[in-house]
Amino acid sequence: MIGRIVGQLIEKTPPELLIDVHGIGYEMVVSMTTFYDLPTIGEQVTLYTHFQVKEDAHSLYGFLTKDERALFRILIKVNGVGPKMALNVLSSMSSEELIHFVQESDVTALTRIPGVGKKTAERLIIELRDKLGQAAKNDLLTAPTVLHKVQTDPRQEAEAALIALGYKPQEAARAIAKVPVSNDSSEQVIKIALKNMLK
Repeated sequence: MIGRIVGQLIEKTPPELLIDVHGIGYEMVVSMTTFYDLPTIGEQVTLYTHFQVKEDAHSLYGFLTKDERALFRILIKVNGVGPKMALNVLSSMSSEELIHFVQESDVTALTRIPGVGKKTAERLIIELRDKLGQAAKNDLLTAPTVLHKVQTDPRQEAEAALIALGYKPQEAARAIAKVPVSNDSSEQVIKIALKNMLK
C-alpha cells in the first residue's frame, strides 16, 4: 500500500500528474481541488495517496490533504460510485458543500456533478447520510471534524479491515452489524466479527 508520496512535480496535465521520487516517476490522478493548489513544475510536493489494484489496472490517486482522501474513500464505498465519479464529486464541490447537500437531501445540487444522475444522487444521500450528514447535523461539526469522526469510527475501521482481508463488502457489513455496540475498539469488533463469520 502506498500511503504518501513526497517528490518533485515533473508534469501536470489535468487530472494526471507525474512525480519524481528519487528517480522513479509515479503517475497519479487527482481531483481538480487538489490540482488547483499544486505548486509549479519542478517544485516539491507531498500527496496523500490511495492505491487501487484491479485485475486489469493498478491506479494511484493523490490528494493534498488527508481529509480529501478520507472523503474519496468514503465515496468509493457507495454502491455504483467508482474512483472516477468520486473524483468528479471532489472536483465539483467542497467537503462542506457535500455534507450540507447530504444533510438537506438536495438531489438537484448533486445532479449538477458530471456523471451523477438522479438515482445516483439519491443513493449518495442515503448511503452518506449516516456517515457524514447525521454527524454534522447532530454535532454541528466542521467537515474536517466530521471526516475525522468517520475515519476513527471503530465499526467502520473494522468493516474496512474485513474487506481488506478479502471479505465482500456485504459480508463485512452483515458481520459488523451483528457485533454488540458496546464494543468500543476496532480490534474487538474485528475479533468478534471474525468469530461470528467462522461459526
